[in-house]
Amino acid sequence: MTALTNTHTHKNQKTSQDWIGAQYGSRAVARSGKGWLLLLAPSPELWTCSLPHRTQILYAADIALVCTLLELAPGAVALETGTGSGSLTHSLARAVAPTGSVYTFEFHAGRAARAREEFERHGLSSPGGEDGGGGPGVVIPRERDIQADGFGADLEEAGDADACFLDLPSPWRAVASAARCLRPDGVCCSFSPCVEQVQRTISEMARCGFVGFATHEVLLRGYDVRRERLVEDFVGGSSGSGSGSGSSGRKNSNSKNNGRKKRQRGDDDEGGGGGGATTAAAPKTPPSSGLPQPIIVARPSCDARGHTGYLTFARKGVGADI
Repeated sequence: MTALTNTHTHKNQKTSQDWIGAQYGSRAVARSGKGWLLLLAPSPELWTCSLPHRTQILYAADIALVCTLLELAPGAVALETGTGSGSLTHSLARAVAPTGSVYTFEFHAGRAARAREEFERHGLSSPGGEDGGGGPGVVIPRERDIQADGFGADLEEAGDADACFLDLPSPWRAVASAARCLRPDGVCCSFSPCVEQVQRTISEMARCGFVGFATHEVLLRGYDVRRERLVEDFVGGSSGSGSGSGSSGRKNSNSKNNGRKKRQRGDDDEGGGGGGATTAAAPKTPPSSGLPQPIIVARPSCDARGHTGYLTFARKGVGADI
């Protein structure tokens, strides 16, 4: 397959139809020839960023910790409540594929139906579901109120699930059923926005034989990376050079330790940011040669996401009798 390039002219414009069959990572150039975009392979992370929001969702930071501490691997069996918009479900499916299974439960009929359609369209579930005759696929969606009815007799009797994730208003009501579904040493995770929910869930987990409790709050802090110029006031250099005050009239005893630096945004810089910045070393340029070369600067992002919820993990104790 031929990748798209940025060499198109007005006489040889590419349209979205030409993207089909192109290699992932190729550039698709705008009709005007002044902009481009990358053709990216579908992934759970991209789906999380672009999915239609039917409920509040988990984002990459929480999802990464969930998949890691649930110890998911190809061939594992995972249980999830509730499905919601399917953000976490896609990452769970990738972690256990191709031979594992994700049983995901949603009590709301409309959300369950839309999620099932998306899973089938993305190749995660077979059309018709478990009763369609074509095999269940990696994701097995079910419409069920877990808080009221539990995970079901089939999963509780099997008792071989490797992991369970609870995203419910009252997760403690599903803990006993989850314990019956999990194998010994299986891991259960509960996501709750309030610490009172955490306390009540841990109390029920302890009663049901879970051990090794740990609660985490993930706070992700991103950085904006851009190119900027550093203008130096060279002490002892020619007067009038640099952009700061007090650079002329001083004697330079040590050129490495004297002088002040000011940041001046480069022509290709976009946006602004606050907080301390981490900069790479800039080559010192004599004042007579003009502005120095741009350097890479990293600043804390201003739109960092705050509290989302508490993730509580625990293991089913060996010999636990529920």
